[in-house]
Amino acid sequence: MWARVFATGRTPWPVATLEVIGRKSGKPVRLPIIIADLEGERYLVSMLGEDTNWVRNVRAAEHRAVLLQRDRTAVRLDEVPVAHRAPIIKRYCKVATSGRVHIPVDPNAPIAAFEAIATGYPVFRIVPQA
Repeated sequence: MWARVFATGRTPWPVATLEVIGRKSGKPVRLPIIIADLEGERYLVSMLGEDTNWVRNVRAAEHRAVLLQRDRTAVRLDEVPVAHRAPIIKRYCKVATSGRVHIPVDPNAPIAAFEAIATGYPVFRIVPQA
């Protein structure tokens, strides 16, 4: 049931569906995601680290994707430099309770703990496109 709900994009915040062109198939691939908000910006965090298909697909698609959340929004996913990821990953752990099992830091840990693992967790800022 949840797969069908996620596929429609009609989900409550912070849940949405990311659609990106598959780097091998050339066809749209959809997956449920959690959006982390911080200081007026919205972000995606790869809770499984670098070695995920959606991260590879986003990079291969020149960071273009579609966000489905009530409607279709074309977005650019700007990769956040490692030096700026820690506070975003910390916020992600607060809103994405399912991500906590994959990110080996307590959500209430000091920011230094997130800095120590930031290299292994890609973060993308969501930028709506016209």
